[in-house]
Amino acid sequence: MLRNARKLFHLKRSLVQQTSGIHTGSTIMSPKIALVLSGCGVYDGSEVHEASACLVHLSRAGVSVSMFAPDIPQMHVIDHIKGEEMQPARNVLTESARIARGNIKPLSDLQSADFDGVVFPGGFGAAKNLCSWAVDGPSCTVNQNVERVLKAFQGDSKPIGLTCIAPVLAAKCLPGVEVTVGHSEEEDGKWPYAGTAGGIEQCGAKHIAKDVTEAHVDLKTKVVTTPAFMCDTDLHKIFDGIGIMVDNLLKLMK
Repeated sequence: MLRNARKLFHLKRSLVQQTSGIHTGSTIMSPKIALVLSGCGVYDGSEVHEASACLVHLSRAGVSVSMFAPDIPQMHVIDHIKGEEMQPARNVLTESARIARGNIKPLSDLQSADFDGVVFPGGFGAAKNLCSWAVDGPSCTVNQNVERVLKAFQGDSKPIGLTCIAPVLAAKCLPGVEVTVGHSEEEDGKWPYAGTAGGIEQCGAKHIAKDVTEAHVDLKTKVVTTPAFMCDTDLHKIFDGIGIMVDNLLKLMK
């Protein structure tokens, strides 16, 4: 009976080790993804729901996530009730730390060699703090570290995920990339930022029309994009679309 009990014990321990990613003494490492934030709040930083959706889907997939943001002043600060500028000025890294629960590093520390992929949530911060698209459109400039990160991950053939307005960053930095921000026509207000698609084409990138619950995968550049809040729709559909983006991003890592 004692011998049977020992066999049962060792069998259970073996099963626990396998389900924990440990088998015959080896450890299966979790994929490592960098998440780049641009502040906290849709009108002047990262869109909080998009950032949270990215984190939830990555967590569910067993991914280890590290968060980064540029240590620079915000373009401006918006009162999210009134929709008006307000004082005092704020710092992008400090504000992004609200989403990261304090566990965040300057974007200058992000190196492609340390990660398997990178994700950029949307929000106006991507178009105001990570680049100047909100003011300059297709002729915008991109933050030096943002451009460095995008080119480094592409150069290392590591996947890049972008949501909402963030695909404009890829359009500016990665020549000939294919991305989606949804549709190119407003369709009675369903796609209020439809003009962005034309701006992307002016950058020399290719825009691919996709619905909010879809993602586009550019296999050549390993860039995966989804429209998210470029569409005026239900929150769960945006959450689902980001999930599709994350799923495809992880597939490109295999």
